[in-house]
Amino acid sequence: MKSLIALLFALSLPFAALAEEKAEENGENAPQVSYVSLSPALVGNYGSGPRLKYFKADVSLRVSSTEAAARVEHHEPLIRNQLVMLFSQQTDETLGSVEAKEKLRQEALKQVQQVLEQEEGKPLVDDLLFNNLIIQ
Repeated sequence: MKSLIALLFALSLPFAALAEEKAEENGENAPQVSYVSLSPALVGNYGSGPRLKYFKADVSLRVSSTEAAARVEHHEPLIRNQLVMLFSQQTDETLGSVEAKEKLRQEALKQVQQVLEQEEGKPLVDDLLFNNLIIQ
């Protein structure tokens, strides 16, 4: 019985090593997705009229490498400014529905990518996510 177990173990070693090699190959070629959170949350006024309206947005940016994350963090003040300016131009209609918020998210991503394209020559950011978006 012990010899049978030893034989099975000996036969499984080459397969385990091969599987480990494949996993290492796949890990090296796979992009390292990470998220850069813009902290603290973006807060400001939006709309016009007699009543003040506020927004608070927790935003994360998805990047595909640690180098891109470092470059995005370096340009965070410029990115934050661009997003605050975009959010302050909104109205109740552009923030009132799920579809409108998705359109705002896409526009925010586009503007972040444009800023990074101007500064770095590449958009660097793959996606923009609202972790939390509060309007009042």
